[in-house]
Amino acid sequence: MKRIIAILAFILPLAVHAQTKLEDKIAEDFSDKLAKRYEVRNDSLIVFVTEQMSRSGAAGLDIDKTMTELKKDPAALDAALKFIYQFANGNRQQFIAHLRAINLQSNSVFPLATYTVNKYKGETKELLEEKSTLYTTGAIPATLPPLQIAPAVAQNDASAETTNTTESNSSNTVTTTADVPAEPGTTPAAPASPAADNFNWDVRQIFKLRQPDQLYALYGKEHVVARQAQDFQGNDIGTAYYVFPDTDNEMIVQFDGEKGTSVFFTKENSKWKPPFGIKVGDPLDKVVKVNGRDFRIHGFEWDMGGEVADWEGGAFAGKGVNIAFKANNSSDPKLYDQVTGDKKVKTDASAMKKLGVVVDKIAFKSN
Repeated sequence: MKRIIAILAFILPLAVHAQTKLEDKIAEDFSDKLAKRYEVRNDSLIVFVTEQMSRSGAAGLDIDKTMTELKKDPAALDAALKFIYQFANGNRQQFIAHLRAINLQSNSVFPLATYTVNKYKGETKELLEEKSTLYTTGAIPATLPPLQIAPAVAQNDASAETTNTTESNSSNTVTTTADVPAEPGTTPAAPASPAADNFNWDVRQIFKLRQPDQLYALYGKEHVVARQAQDFQGNDIGTAYYVFPDTDNEMIVQFDGEKGTSVFFTKENSKWKPPFGIKVGDPLDKVVKVNGRDFRIHGFEWDMGGEVADWEGGAFAGKGVNIAFKANNSSDPKLYDQVTGDKKVKTDASAMKKLGVVVDKIAFKSN
């Protein structure tokens, strides 16, 4: 009896460990297969996952690089699994079907399912509520392109092929094919009549550009103007390229060769679809929510006033994002004085919640 207890004491921790940590070869298999799936543009699963990767910040500024190299970023890999689980409505069997549909090796499917369900089972209710909100608000269209099922590969067994067929038929009963395939990380939209609406408004494509000519090719020379640009504090930073200048859709682009490309926004009511879903005019609470925690900003009316001082390890940390805030309700001196001057202010300070703090300017720099 003692020997049996000793064996169980040895085996059980190993079983738990196997469910809470992925083997490298399984993580690599998932990364490689999802990268191939990512190449399919009009795909409901990929549209949903890349939207959520971008919205959560897990994809950083270069979603193409992240989605094709998940094995290099364990946090992003976990996020991708989480959003596939969310897409599957927190249902283990649906989740397994989606894993099989991307042609994972048979011995990768169940370890991935166990790992993901164990990791996120406590968040299922929240994930389902968020998914419902995304659809009802139109953040992700309720009608997406049909789920694309890749041909079964040798290592997948017959049951996997059957599941794939069932999944394909099931998906096609609730979705319709979009007229225009969606770009990776974008949601399909109905064509609009104004010519300007034919532009691709996804900011993430800009980070791949390295030359002004590439910008002209995308938006036309008549919509791009070279000007001297300033940083958030009004300091000259050299020549930048203003796309749709002096309009609500003004976007400022500055190239720095292979060091990356910077994009700035200072206008409200823009059509641009920025990384993380953060726009000029958004309330402070929204930025805190996307960051995943409170952070610190420099005191208003001072050097770097209103700019983020420290993301405090949140989703924006190290992602090339800088935001400057302004207080809309600054008429009460006693209240405003609490967040002005040479100091760093935490976003959960009581005064910050009463001042109507919103995003004033945003800068993204690819890294």
